Amino acid sequence: MKQTLEQTLRAAIRTIPDYPKPGIQFRDITTLLGDARAFRRSVDELVHPYAGMKVDKIAGIEARGFILGGAMAHQLSSGFIPIRKKGKLPHETVRVAYSLEYGIDEMEMHRDAVKEGEKVILVDDLIATGGTAEGAVKLLRQMGAQIVAACFVIDLPDLGGRAKLEALGVEVNTLIAYEGD
Repeated sequence: MKQTLEQTLRAAIRTIPDYPKPGIQFRDITTLLGDARAFRRSVDELVHPYAGMKVDKIAGIEARGFILGGAMAHQLSSGFIPIRKKGKLPHETVRVAYSLEYGIDEMEMHRDAVKEGEKVILVDDLIATGGTAEGAVKLLRQMGAQIVAACFVIDLPDLGGRAKLEALGVEVNTLIAYEGD
């Protein structure tokens, strides 16, 4: 019997209680990435809404967004943009500050990574509070990108990240939600 997408993902995603601090249920996709069937199915489902659409670039947020984004870019015949923590890229960059649970950090991309008007899909493994994804959207838009959508394997809807991106006019697609986390 064929498993539903939700069954496949729930079986492949490891939950680590009390990490990185007590009370947190950490959703670890490294087990999903190591499961060829679950990984392939996840990438196929992330790509499916955009099959046949002209997408110029996939922007992946460090680090698991790089893995998913590279696979998506391959399937959509698109380029790939790495969005990294400050100080990790070797060429001229543009930078944006974004909110973390306990403070502010910065992320950047190469100044020449996207051209005005290019259609870009943003991807990461998980959307929680949305601070990182919101920062990435602002960074991409600052350089003239047209955000087609933001895609995530996991949504933690109680933390409000999806709503934050939708308030910015960004379509959000997720594969599975964990309520109450």
